[in-house]
Amino acid sequence: MKLFFGAACAAAAVSLAGLGWAEPYKDYTPQKGAWQVQEIHVDPNHIDDYLVGLKKSLIPGQEIAKKHGLIDSYLVLVRMDSGGAGANVMLVTHFPSLSALEPDKVRDQALLRENLAVLSKEKGDVLTGGFDKYRSFVSDGYWQVMDMTGQ
Repeated sequence: MKLFFGAACAAAAVSLAGLGWAEPYKDYTPQKGAWQVQEIHVDPNHIDDYLVGLKKSLIPGQEIAKKHGLIDSYLVLVRMDSGGAGANVMLVTHFPSLSALEPDKVRDQALLRENLAVLSKEKGDVLTGGFDKYRSFVSDGYWQVMDMTGQ
């Protein structure tokens, strides 16, 4: 029995050894840019309210950022079984270049002016003022795509 167990462990170790030696650009290729994923829990009774608020506040800003090439894609995802625990809304934004995340005073101030022309700070505060009563942030992170198709 000990011989069989020892042989099985050795075979498992040999087969798993290859998994620990992946080589970037051979076994996978990191893609440029990053996805920002914000996970949010919204009271299920207020998801429609939250989406309407996002349409008026977040989406115009995303379109402005897209027009200027800072982002190239964004999504608003709602979990179909939204009554469960954890995040039930995800805001996902793709930055084609990580340089878009670097501060640029001229660019950032110009974007702020353009955003405020669409939605003033006062109107934005009124529009989103109630969000914190039924929304909480679960996580916020940046993700990079790995191409697994090989070379």
